[in-house]
Amino acid sequence: MKEQFYTYIQNLQDQIVAGLEAVDGQAKFKEDLWERPEGGGGRTRVIENGKVFEKGGVNISAVHGKLPEAMQKMFNVGEADFFACGLSLVMHPKNPMVPTVHANWRYFEMYDDNGSIIQQWFGGGQDLTPYYLFEEDAIHFHQTCKTACDKHNLEFYPKYKKQCDTYFWNLHRNEARGIGGLFFDYCKATEDISMENWFSFVSEVGNSFLEAYVPIVGRRKELPYTPEQKTWQEIRRGRYVEFNLVHDKGTLFGLKTNGRIESILMSLPPHVQWVYDHHPEAGSEEEKLVKVLEKPIDWITL
Repeated sequence: MKEQFYTYIQNLQDQIVAGLEAVDGQAKFKEDLWERPEGGGGRTRVIENGKVFEKGGVNISAVHGKLPEAMQKMFNVGEADFFACGLSLVMHPKNPMVPTVHANWRYFEMYDDNGSIIQQWFGGGQDLTPYYLFEEDAIHFHQTCKTACDKHNLEFYPKYKKQCDTYFWNLHRNEARGIGGLFFDYCKATEDISMENWFSFVSEVGNSFLEAYVPIVGRRKELPYTPEQKTWQEIRRGRYVEFNLVHDKGTLFGLKTNGRIESILMSLPPHVQWVYDHHPEAGSEEEKLVKVLEKPIDWITL
């Protein structure tokens, strides 16, 4: 399974990079190959200062070795060997009318002393973080997620949407990071679902990413915006940074497993503001977004 999924994310990285370069129309991703001293490595691809994308990355990694002590405590196990691979992406657009997007698809194995698999699971998802709310974009993103889920199980979309709304929640701000999408984790084999079934589902979601995001970028990338709207984007980016550094499991996992710091923090935007006790003007488009982030919305039934 690990070879099958790693081959998949290598191909998916190529597809997504090509699709995002096409919509940017100017900048190209730069590739950086790296190795992890304890075992494994990755292929980081970063785009900067494009026509559409201010900064972004589409990264894959496959790491293995002894399970770090911090992760032993998390999984409540003793010493063990592990393997983990995945694709993680974040795209920060220049135009505040274009939303930031994040996605991740990953696979994990843990072994006993004989090298036999004792734990294995899939995880992942994709979510959207707009700075200005266009309801048709939110509906499109969620409908694409639902279509991918429904091909495998009609219960998946409502379940994983709810998990996304719960996970991407800035508890210290009491607001959502964005308008959600899908989030699933610890997807293990059961009597009803095999690991091959999970692979099929996760790859279905991964394959839906460009369809979910690129049409939104195409609709919004040429819209005019003011310096004040750019400032609002940078203030909201601050909340994005807060989530990634305080709550995000992937970031914390990377830091605790001696991951490559440049790849882990690739998700951080280049220009951010923290304005003391900032509140948007009553009745403004900015306030409209903030109110939506106070409570998850069922976008499909709108």
